Amino acid sequence: MKKIFYFLSCLLIVILFSNAVFADEKQEALKFFKKYVAAANSYDPAIINMYAPNAKIIRQVVKPDGTLVDVETDTNTYIKQLKIGQKTAKLRRYKNTYTNISSSKVENGYKISSLRQPSGEKYKLKSYMIVQKQPNGKWVIVEEMMQTKVQTFLKYAKT
Repeated sequence: MKKIFYFLSCLLIVILFSNAVFADEKQEALKFFKKYVAAANSYDPAIINMYAPNAKIIRQVVKPDGTLVDVETDTNTYIKQLKIGQKTAKLRRYKNTYTNISSSKVENGYKISSLRQPSGEKYKLKSYMIVQKQPNGKWVIVEEMMQTKVQTFLKYAKT
């Protein structure tokens, strides 16, 4: 009987400890997302270092008829486009507002889902990013999907 009680006590401690670790990591992931939003909205070049070198970047183009087309790019290409886009965004004072932010544990990190509202627009678009804590403690984006109504992305779509 003592062995069973000891085993159950140890099991309970492990479960409580692992839940606390996951809760802390989830909060860290959300904190990282908030840093990302602040960096993006202030045109901070440090945003480039928030992406994993092999991140999966998806722009889901919402066509005028409502159909969706996924346009994937590699991190290097995206970073080049981001650097150019930041200059234009800064001149236009373009920012995104994120609402309905939620986080869930996934196989390769934490998936942070939200609705993104571009400045000056009434509509909101779906977005998510999967962030992952690296062995050195740094958080990075390993996957990102943002819907957009910008049709010029379609020229990069693989048909």
